Amino acid sequence: MLQCVMAGHDVVALANLKPDNQDELDSYMYQTVGHQGVELYAEAMNLPLFRQPTLGVAVHSDKLYTPTPEDEVEDLYQLLATIKEQVDVDAVSVGAVLSDYQRLRVENVCNRLGLVSLAYLWRRDQGELLQEMIDSKIDAIIIKVAALGLDPSKHLGMKIAEIQPHLIKMNEKYGLNICGEGGEYETFTLDCPLFCKSLVIDDYETVIHSNDAIAPVGYLNFTKFRLVDKEGVDGSSSLLDRLKICHIKTAEDYIVDIDQAELTDTDSDVADSDDQAMETDPLLEIKEHEPTPCTPSVITNSSGWTWIGGVVGEHPDLPQATICALDKLNGLLVERSLDISKLVSVTLYVRDLSQYAAINASYSSVIPGPNPPVRVALGTGLNEKTPVLLCALAYAKNKHVMHVQSLSHWAPANIGPYSQAVRVGDIIYIAGQIGLVPGSLTLVSGGIKRQCRLALRHVGRLIKAMDKDTLLRDVVQCICYVTNPSYIREARKEWERRTNNAIVEYVIVPELPKGALVEWQMWAHRANMRFEYEETGCVVGDNRVSLKRRWNYDNTVSAIVCYVSTVSSVSNPVISELTTTGSCESLSESQLAEVMTYALSRLFKGVPPPSVQGGSGVDGEGDGGDEEATLSPPPVASLLLFYRVGRSPSAQMIRDVINKLEEFNVATTIIPVCQLNHPNTFISLCATRHE
Repeated sequence: MLQCVMAGHDVVALANLKPDNQDELDSYMYQTVGHQGVELYAEAMNLPLFRQPTLGVAVHSDKLYTPTPEDEVEDLYQLLATIKEQVDVDAVSVGAVLSDYQRLRVENVCNRLGLVSLAYLWRRDQGELLQEMIDSKIDAIIIKVAALGLDPSKHLGMKIAEIQPHLIKMNEKYGLNICGEGGEYETFTLDCPLFCKSLVIDDYETVIHSNDAIAPVGYLNFTKFRLVDKEGVDGSSSLLDRLKICHIKTAEDYIVDIDQAELTDTDSDVADSDDQAMETDPLLEIKEHEPTPCTPSVITNSSGWTWIGGVVGEHPDLPQATICALDKLNGLLVERSLDISKLVSVTLYVRDLSQYAAINASYSSVIPGPNPPVRVALGTGLNEKTPVLLCALAYAKNKHVMHVQSLSHWAPANIGPYSQAVRVGDIIYIAGQIGLVPGSLTLVSGGIKRQCRLALRHVGRLIKAMDKDTLLRDVVQCICYVTNPSYIREARKEWERRTNNAIVEYVIVPELPKGALVEWQMWAHRANMRFEYEETGCVVGDNRVSLKRRWNYDNTVSAIVCYVSTVSSVSNPVISELTTTGSCESLSESQLAEVMTYALSRLFKGVPPPSVQGGSGVDGEGDGGDEEATLSPPPVASLLLFYRVGRSPSAQMIRDVINKLEEFNVATTIIPVCQLNHPNTFISLCATRHE
């Protein structure tokens, strides 16, 4: 609650689930020990207290919860529903530190009641968090222990400040959760800056629940307790006055370390404000004159991956166009015996992001939770007749999803239609990340550098949450979208300060969600140390083709980033004389086919060609039998082809060339953009293959 107040929220009521007929319940969700003293909190804080009995029974114990009669979660639903009828409330504060089980259940209840879950302790460093509690004058005592390293006869009744050194030692020795996450110990708060009065426990009894020799379980039952006045504090005292002794940070404070802790530079321009951002570049006003010639393409491989590209939503109303595109996507999935629940990622290209909220609402109506795919959304130079364009990736088997909808200081909550991360085997896809302050979901101040740094911190935290041994350096392929050409240099510098492992492309687009200056789209592999790297290129006509490739030792995963430029070297500072509106005629259709063949051949390098299976052999020379020979399916991949509007061959020519490349089984999406990594670059290909 202190965290909520410091974040600008008003605490308007207290809610508690109490045991019905015993002191301590073996609940997966709720602490019931110490319930005798909870009534005093209402007077101590001058707030209404709502209580309801619970039997503490987990009927539905799977990680992902669905409403289940008689389950203890439904007690919480009924309690909050009752409060909502009587009090103007729009959010719920919860103390989850690391438990997905509890967080997901609270989020389920909040979603059903139209409430926001506030979990400001979520994934905080537990040592720092406990110290912050002590520094903020939270007077709490241990009232239950149930872990190796904790003894009821020694530790019950101790204050958290007194037991802190022992908790740290037991964490190092046995892995004890310093904040007691998982029920390893429970506390009861006697005083804190929110209280007008303090609680005093005059008498209690010690109950040994389990006298286990290794990890005995014991707790305190309060038998006599009271409230006492606090010196210099009365019921009319200002909450702000009481919070002056509080050491809890604001939402912005929790991201200050992106300028110090994560970097070694001391650049003075870190503090540049958004007010000093570059003026709008005329490039960003350029739109494609012709509809994007997209024909949906769907390909599936034997491992269960399905790529879908080039799906267009054709409707003058953008929210309706979004629904149209998603309905087409759903139909294509059904044709492959899949459904929306199998989606891993969706990339949404929109002509105009001014209706972002309405687009989100349309998206949610077709792709609801739980466990939605990750998503990237951005505004591009699409023609009016192709207002929405999307591509997607699905997987037929199991996937592991992180969909945190609670507001916290950890990473941005996704309150709605998409997950932060999805893992399939060793491959981790991350939702597009912008520089949002997690505690407030507002863009961080300070311009492109701070937005880059904060967004990359989000990516690193999300990857590590999916696998504790996987880090930002394990990213294989990345696309960085920016809204001004001058931002590329800063984005590249911030990326390369952290890792050079990934192959990265930089793309300029007219707009990003919430007016962000940069958005990162990437995927990682848990065994990136087993990847190899290649940098190569060729000359086609008057154009330089530059290609970077990553692939794992088994050659079951590969990715390329390839771009075509109008000079012999993209490092050449001389920019060609083509105007921003003139067309590029230096690349013929046959030359574009040569470029595409070169790039895709590198993507599929080392992959065995399709083989003949079964039947009576090739050309009828088998060893008998009347079965027909079948050809195993060729390897497949996805391709994002970005072309610079006005400086590239026409989109129709690009589509015609791709349609003729029959030797490659690729789901392609063609996207018009303002500019690419260099002013002379007019085509960029980002392709991925998973076997």
